Amino acid sequence: MTTVLSSHESAQIDAQIQVHRDKPGALLPVLHAIQDTLGYVPEAAYPQIAHALALSVAEVHGVVTFYHHFRTHPVGKHVLQVCRAESCQAMGAEKLEAHIKSTLGIDYHQTTADGAITLEPVYCLGNCACSPAVLMDEELYGRVDSQKIVEIIHEARVAS
Repeated sequence: MTTVLSSHESAQIDAQIQVHRDKPGALLPVLHAIQDTLGYVPEAAYPQIAHALALSVAEVHGVVTFYHHFRTHPVGKHVLQVCRAESCQAMGAEKLEAHIKSTLGIDYHQTTADGAITLEPVYCLGNCACSPAVLMDEELYGRVDSQKIVEIIHEARVAS
C-alpha cells in the first residue's frame, strides 16, 4: 500500500532530484540523497523520480529493492544494524541477535513501539577483527555481548 506524499516531502524529493539529476548514473545519488533527507525512499516517490530521470517506475523500484541499504518505510529515531557476516556469526552474532530481538521486543525491519529504535540486519560492517559488531546510527561497536548491547540500547533511548 503506497501512501501519499506530503507537499513538504514532495518538495524535499524534488530538491534532491534537482541537485543530482545531471550526475552520471543519477538514480543512485538521488536515492541516497532522498534517504539521507527523509530517512527512507517512499514508494509514492517512485513516479516522481522516474519521470524526472526518464526512467520507468519499475526501474526505480528495481534499484530500491535490489540494494538492501534502501528503506521503503520510515524508521525509528535510531537504527541498530547487526552484522550477519561470517566472522560475526562465528563469534556469536546469532545469540546476540536473539538477545537484541528479545530486549527490544521486535524482529528485523521493525521499530519499537516507542519509535526509538529500528532493527536491521546488515551483511558486513567491516569490523571483522572485533566480531560480533553492531552499528547504532553512525557509531560502530565491536566485541559486542549481551551486556554491551543493553548499554548501547539504553544510551540510544536516553538520547531520544
